[in-house]
This record gives sequence, C-alpha cells and structure tokens, in this order.
Amino acid sequence: MIIDIKTGLLLLAKYAPSPHCNLRPPPQQVDMIVIHGISLPPGQFGKDFIENFFCGKLDTSLDPSFDQISTLKVSAHLLINREGVITQFVPFTQRAWHAGVSSFQGQSNCNDFSVGIELEGTDEVPYEKVQYLQLVKCVQALQAAYPLITRERIVGHSDIAPGRKTDPGASFNWGYFDCLLTSG
Repeated sequence: MIIDIKTGLLLLAKYAPSPHCNLRPPPQQVDMIVIHGISLPPGQFGKDFIENFFCGKLDTSLDPSFDQISTLKVSAHLLINREGVITQFVPFTQRAWHAGVSSFQGQSNCNDFSVGIELEGTDEVPYEKVQYLQLVKCVQALQAAYPLITRERIVGHSDIAPGRKTDPGASFNWGYFDCLLTSG
C-alpha cells in the first residue's frame, strides 16, 4: 500500500469523505496510530451504518441505539471491515475526530498528531485474520510516510482514554499484530 503524501490518501482504499474533520494545528506532525474497534448497532457487523455514521448520514430510525449517537460528530481516518475492505474518511493530512478527550505520554488532544484506524468489531469478538493483515499493511504504509510512528506509538483507544474507552478490547490480539508487523 502507498500513501499519496500530497493528498493524504491511501491509494486503492475506498474514499468516503467525512465532514467531521479539520486541519491539524501547526506545528503538529503525525507520529502516532490509534487503533479502535466499532460496530453499529453494537455487536452487529456487515452493514453500512459505520460509514454513514462517520459521514454524518446515519438514519436514526433504523435502530433504537442510534438515538444515543445521533448528535455526535465522529470520524476516523480509516475503517477496516470484517472482510478486510479499507475505507478512508479523512486524509491523513487532516485531523479526524476519533480520540476524544485523550492523552499520551503527557501530550493531550491525541487527534492533533495521530491517525485513527477503526476495525469493525467489538471488545469481545475476535477480529478477523484479514483485518490484521490489512491493518499491518496500512501501518507499514503510514510508517513509510510518517517515520516518527514507531511501534511504541501504535496504541489502542483504551491506552489514550483509560477509564473512558475500552477498545479495541481484549479480543484484539496485540501479540499476533506485533508478529505480523515485524515479519512483514
């Protein structure tokens, strides 16, 4: 995979522009990846609800749980669904709204300097092998484009918002991810 540095887009990924983003504040440099887990409705997979949510087009009449999130303005840079399909919502050059109130190594507002990658899943259901394979390819492309992203700066949402967030959850196999990342 290759990132077009000028556009901030991952080549070959589906692009569905989200309005929920803005410019990164100067002089921020991208130096971290935050891995998330999401399913809409909770625990259900395979629909276009996540994409619609990130694009501000979620039809709240389709599920009662959507009322709770109807006013949220949330996005991620990438989503990797259960089949391994990658959708980009925000160019890497812009700030996606994925981390919320967050802090890492004393630096707050992690959206300012991170890339948010969502995996379709839950804390309890194991992620698919193809999701790990695609995630590793994305991470390697990001590390090539943004060399300040080291393995130590690839974290879960729970690491930057402890007590508030639990994703990607116990079902995310960090050891397997690390093995793929170092062998690939």
